Amino acid sequence: MKVAIVHDWLVNYGGAEDVVAAILELYPEADIFTLVYDKKKMGSHFSKNKIYTSRLQKIPFATRLYTKLLNFMPKAFEEFDFSGYDLVICSSSSCAKGVITPPTVPHIAYVHTPMRYAWDLFYDYKKRSGRLTRHFMNKWMPAIRQWDFISSQRIDSICANSKYISRRIKKFWNRESTVIYPPVNTDFYSYNPNVKREDFYVFFSRLVPYKRADIAIQACIKSGKKLVVIGGGSQLKELKKLAAKNSLVEFTGRISDEKVRDYLQRCRALLFCAEEDFGIIPVQAQSCGSPVIAYGKGGARETVVENKTGLFFGEQNAESLAKAIGQFEEANSAGTFDPAVIAEHAQKFSRSRFSKEFKDFCEKTIKTLENFGNTTGNITKM
Repeated sequence: MKVAIVHDWLVNYGGAEDVVAAILELYPEADIFTLVYDKKKMGSHFSKNKIYTSRLQKIPFATRLYTKLLNFMPKAFEEFDFSGYDLVICSSSSCAKGVITPPTVPHIAYVHTPMRYAWDLFYDYKKRSGRLTRHFMNKWMPAIRQWDFISSQRIDSICANSKYISRRIKKFWNRESTVIYPPVNTDFYSYNPNVKREDFYVFFSRLVPYKRADIAIQACIKSGKKLVVIGGGSQLKELKKLAAKNSLVEFTGRISDEKVRDYLQRCRALLFCAEEDFGIIPVQAQSCGSPVIAYGKGGARETVVENKTGLFFGEQNAESLAKAIGQFEEANSAGTFDPAVIAEHAQKFSRSRFSKEFKDFCEKTIKTLENFGNTTGNITKM
């Protein structure tokens, strides 16, 4: 069986790329199609597979400027030819799911989100953009939205990475979807009962505006609690200025996975301030036995169990988080949060669970299409 995997872009390795890696474990010989590919930044990831890029790859500095090329993405993905394939699987948060496949070739999409900047977060992106960008957003976005909806109707079966995203898929595309949570490496991020908990909190993320690291910093300073900020990004200088060299806030920059795991195993709790589609980091923390204090919207509502594996704060501001930290301290002192129980809960999001669920989903889709006589007949049971 010849399989193609389509992904939006390969310029950094993160949670979405980990989904692709997990799918490749099921289809190790699959070819990969993507908008642009930065071989240097991706390193050895996917180096054993054939990677086909769009014509936009030829644009100078495309791997850095690709987000500015939204208006050209639909056509770029539609130009890929899948006539020689038996199965096409898309991993999409932007335009990858809009590829055109022959009627006899099953097209399965794992959707991280319908593109945020076209729909519900359009106004947030617009507020943060310059005058020229806003001009083109107003000019291009109506056509992008129309294409996004139309292209979603080509997909045979859709997976959503959370119930939260399943609702967005129904809202914007009027399509039903099956929820399959992303894979989390719960073997690596593991609970070690021999590691002693210490009196500090962790914020771990890319340091970009919507992650809201500023809330964690302000809340910990307000509460007199030590905070370790892990990660790098465009906001790093701004956040360091916000902390004003306060001794309560430590910035590690980007560090190895092993060092991240060490912090997650030793911290009192993880602070999670973003409204995420799913949010892998809270699951990684819980897999290490660490409670999570999370903003009470988005995917965190599906991964954190209140008063068992963590707490929620209701308003996306420092005051609300500081209040939640105080509540957490009281509950934690009373023994509410058992690290072993928290780590056990995280196993619901394991990599092996994802592989089984996604394989079953693909087989079900293929069988359904075969029953309608809509496949090439070249597909054998996996």
